Amino acid sequence: MTGALAAFAPIWVLTGLGYLLRRFDVLGERADAVLTRFVFLVAMPAVLFSTLIGTPFTALVNEGVLAFVAGTVVAAALGFAVSLLVFRRKLAERTLSTAVASYVNAGNLGIPVALQVLGNSTFIVAVLLFQSLVMMPLMLAVVETGVAGGKGVRVRTLLTLPVRNPVIAASLLGVIVGSLGLDLPTVLLEPIHTLGDAGVACALVVLGMSLRGDRADGPAPARRWEIVTMVALKVVVQPAVTFGACLLLGLPGPLLFAAVLCSALPTAQNIFIAAGRYAVEVRFVRDCVLISTLCSMVTLSLIAWLLGAAVL
Repeated sequence: MTGALAAFAPIWVLTGLGYLLRRFDVLGERADAVLTRFVFLVAMPAVLFSTLIGTPFTALVNEGVLAFVAGTVVAAALGFAVSLLVFRRKLAERTLSTAVASYVNAGNLGIPVALQVLGNSTFIVAVLLFQSLVMMPLMLAVVETGVAGGKGVRVRTLLTLPVRNPVIAASLLGVIVGSLGLDLPTVLLEPIHTLGDAGVACALVVLGMSLRGDRADGPAPARRWEIVTMVALKVVVQPAVTFGACLLLGLPGPLLFAAVLCSALPTAQNIFIAAGRYAVEVRFVRDCVLISTLCSMVTLSLIAWLLGAAVL
């Protein structure tokens, strides 16, 4: 239990370092953008590929992922219903609220948490693939349909998403290599492993830099209770439902711990990027990402303290 909780110490320290670097502008005003691109395009793909080349596809399919999906579906459904019935939002806005309440940060925070606390990235990669191949295309299709007034989204945009997203592409390639049992040459693997070693630390620093945010336009106006509701669904309801699903399925301790921990991750920054791309709910989503990330520092640590003994 203490070991699992202590594993969060370097995660929060590096995240705090990133915040301070941005707060005092140590690396320059464009440093966060450059580091974000490096993490997304180079470092995280290297981390995932290097850790998955020894993992067959069958290892990604388990009842823990099913429990995670159950928690995700319930949180998403509640987010959609509240956004429609209580806050009376339009289709594109409801869709982003749904994502805010259920789409976890499996990249910048999830991968470091998995490696540091769970000891491997197998479970978080299953989550990453589910979100990237199922949830993200559905979300983009509905948001674009709402923005376009019901005209829909181009099929080619959705079908090429795995190819255009280097994190997904590296994950799929790593699983293929692992499933086929290919023995890659050392001269190829060494630079990938080196990049991967830097990737986890860089991802946490970038996460911390993003917490500083852009204060110029202030918080989303008159949305306090809506933000509180969506953040509560994300960091409290989703892991609680996942925990209940794990108990119903009779999952062993390590799998239960992985499912609940991953479901308690905060809202992904990808949702903010999507909101900015379509100019829908940008300030609202930004605030939800920020607050859910701050709250997750408490909830993730609490889950590690309560359930960490299951993996010891």
